[in-house]
Amino acid sequence: MQNEEISTLFEEIADMLEIDGNGEASHKFEIRAYRRAALTIGTMQKDVAELYRKGGTDALMGLPGIGKGLADRIAEFITTGKIKKHDQLKKKYPIDFTELTKLQGMGSKRIVQLYKALKVRNVADLQAAVEAHRITNLPRFGKKSEDTIRTSLELYKGSSGRMLLGTVLPEAERLRGILLSSGLAKRVEIAGSLRRMRETIGDIDILIVSHGAGDLQKFVPTMDGVTKVIVSGPTKITVQLSLGITCDMRIVEEESFGSAMQYFTGSKDHGVRVRQIAIRKGYKLSEYGLFSRRGKRVCGDDEEGVYARLGLQYVEPEMRENRGEVELAARGELPTPVSIGEIRGDLHAHTKASDGQNSVEEMAAAAEALGYEYLGISDHSKSEFVAHGMTDSKFREHLKHIDAASKKLDKLCLLKSAEIDILKDGSLDLNKETIRMMDYTLASVHTYLAMPKEEMTERITRAFDTGLVSIWAHPTDRLIGSRAPIAFDFEKVFEAAERNGVIMEINSFPNRLDLNDENILRARAYKLRFSIDTDSHNTQHLQLLRYGVGTARRGWLRKQDVVNTLNCAELLQQIGLQR
Repeated sequence: MQNEEISTLFEEIADMLEIDGNGEASHKFEIRAYRRAALTIGTMQKDVAELYRKGGTDALMGLPGIGKGLADRIAEFITTGKIKKHDQLKKKYPIDFTELTKLQGMGSKRIVQLYKALKVRNVADLQAAVEAHRITNLPRFGKKSEDTIRTSLELYKGSSGRMLLGTVLPEAERLRGILLSSGLAKRVEIAGSLRRMRETIGDIDILIVSHGAGDLQKFVPTMDGVTKVIVSGPTKITVQLSLGITCDMRIVEEESFGSAMQYFTGSKDHGVRVRQIAIRKGYKLSEYGLFSRRGKRVCGDDEEGVYARLGLQYVEPEMRENRGEVELAARGELPTPVSIGEIRGDLHAHTKASDGQNSVEEMAAAAEALGYEYLGISDHSKSEFVAHGMTDSKFREHLKHIDAASKKLDKLCLLKSAEIDILKDGSLDLNKETIRMMDYTLASVHTYLAMPKEEMTERITRAFDTGLVSIWAHPTDRLIGSRAPIAFDFEKVFEAAERNGVIMEINSFPNRLDLNDENILRARAYKLRFSIDTDSHNTQHLQLLRYGVGTARRGWLRKQDVVNTLNCAELLQQIGLQR
């Protein structure tokens, strides 16, 4: 898949145009177009190159925010491997915008200022400048900025070499499809941390039952996206992918496939605990099967059989992190995690009214096509000015528009909401009269993210105590690998949420996944409910729900813990605002 490469190039073009534009309106429009296109392509779950091969530029223009000019740029990259406009701008600005912009506080203008003042071209140069304290005395920076950059660099190094789940999983699924359609494999399954739906991925693991390993050794190097063969043998083929990650393809026997899936799915600690139980019961468990003391294979062709033979409930892949799941499985007390088929709607979606790319009607049609019973339109309030947030008067008109659109729908229940900023003092960014016109609300923190822990805790709990917050959106406000979570007292905030019936969101956007699995497990100690939403900014984003569901499953949430497993009437009865 070339989605990530195209998205990255579009973001870099936007960064460089932002420097070139000098505030001109035409440049602002072009910059916004490139950024929106980057978001669309970068979060697509289907291969944009395959879309182009089947339907040409007309098919590309059917994507949200992609006009003729941008479609031509995408086609140019697919056919030539480069974009001329990017190459021209890069000669002028030989800077690694892609990596530098991942750091908190590093916008394109700041990056250029550092380049001009200190010749900072990449992360290594920036690290050297921070260590030498050369940033503190620069205009419009100072010690606080340098400290923020230092913290961001530490966060960046901690995630180095890993990629977002939402970037890697579609590529792994594409490779699986190619292998299955090749005629060389009887069975192909994704294993490893991808199968456990971890938020970041170090490499791809794929298990194969083949018709002939020798044929696979010849075929794999020819697969689209494979750039280098690292290891090639009868049982393992390791390749480098153009995505920037490696893929281990292991060829296993059919009678060992289940035990191999158990072994290579992990996690390491979970596997150790299960093998300890096997030893205690007189067995030996490996990737080749479950064997008796005399060396006879007793099972191994399917995972369920392995767990059952050991006297364990089947443990879903997302739960295999050695967090007590093995002990509960031994007692038959392991909860059944929520599944994507149990989700009936999405409660967090944006439209053109704020920073979305599609109209209310288009978002509704996309939700209907997915078989949803309801969709909550939750555009931004006025303080989020970078996202074109709306004033109270504009919101009232917007809510009327949602009502009008809803009357034209046959099946979908269109719900009125807003993503309301929690202001610095804990007040909400819309007045009560406007809020009371809504079915429910989301509230979130977008500004003053570096507030001290005590002040942030007071800010959030004060907002909850208004009684006007239904759902707390992307609670920790982190961006994986680039922005640390806000600091607050979880115990006090969860108590306030419990007291006021505030629902915790699990934001499905791949760079958020917020609350994450560990914080979900913390929240489960309270009488709290959860909502799994996409935070969609175009119709394509509605398909991101599976990442939020995967995160919820990692946090052991059941169907009854998640409010958007309810039908529309039940949902509104439980979370609707009291008018």
